[in-house]
Amino acid sequence: MEIRHAIKTQWCQTASYGLIFIALFAIFPLRLLPCFLAGFIVYEIILAMTPYIERLVKGPIARWISILFLSMVIILGLVTGITKLISFLLHDFQNPAMFHATATKILEDAQHTLSPVVTRYLPADIDELQHKVITWLREHLVVVQTFGRSAAHTFATMLIGMLLGAIISLRNSKGRSEDAPLKEAMLDRLRTLADSFHNVVFAQIKVSLVNTVLTCGFLFGILPLFGLHLPFAKTVVVLTFIAGLLPIIGNLISNTVIVLIGLSISLEAALIALVYLILIHKLEYFINARIFGTRISAKTWEILLAMLVFESAFGLAGVVAAPVYYAYLKSELRAARLI
Repeated sequence: MEIRHAIKTQWCQTASYGLIFIALFAIFPLRLLPCFLAGFIVYEIILAMTPYIERLVKGPIARWISILFLSMVIILGLVTGITKLISFLLHDFQNPAMFHATATKILEDAQHTLSPVVTRYLPADIDELQHKVITWLREHLVVVQTFGRSAAHTFATMLIGMLLGAIISLRNSKGRSEDAPLKEAMLDRLRTLADSFHNVVFAQIKVSLVNTVLTCGFLFGILPLFGLHLPFAKTVVVLTFIAGLLPIIGNLISNTVIVLIGLSISLEAALIALVYLILIHKLEYFINARIFGTRISAKTWEILLAMLVFESAFGLAGVVAAPVYYAYLKSELRAARLI
């Protein structure tokens, strides 16, 4: 009887490994990585907030308060962000003369600064630029529509993931059930995955802090040396930290914003920003790998190799998921005493 029970338990353990790895890699073709990340982030935030709220309110109500507070923060953040974006766009449309003057200045700077080999491909004035933009949109209308659908799908799956993360956080952990070995094995896998995700999230917070400090040095130290002062610098710093919480993509978002704001000043400011951010991005690549390696007990080259392999296999989504997946793999191997 004991032998049969041991064989059954071993079979359930093996099946749980197979099921969890199939699910993890099915995320990529199903385009559910945003849902996966959003759900785990909400789950971890609620679990982190609950102990502090339990000091004031005891029992399961503490998690409900955590969910309510987090929901309010997310909703207010979305409403504020969308409102600011709309007002920014409306401001530009309401001031066509300012937009025309800025674009004309950038084109003139480009004609005097860049090589003729490059400027021959640039529009000569704002009218030609508008014509090229409209022509490109007409020729690539399908691409624009596809991008819009992809963005809507990503946003919807993230909302669903947040909802699932909140619902799962309400689950009360009970004792192990010997009558459901496969269920318990799957829960062990998920707990290990949650711990790995937790470690990566805290590592990403450190990465975001490093990125923010380097960006502050650039905005308030490097640019003034060239007599340039970026508008909305403090806002950009806050955006850099918030966006930096997203692996890889966050740096791209903040860097793009800095270069675009630099373009509003002059082409020189944008080029300086672009060169500096490229150099810093390369430095951050190794710093980030070092921070992740310390948090998940992995060497720098291991993280870099995992990111390279996942990027080759799954593209940008693979780069984002690589630290979490590799941290989980090492945790399972360590728990099995194989490393």
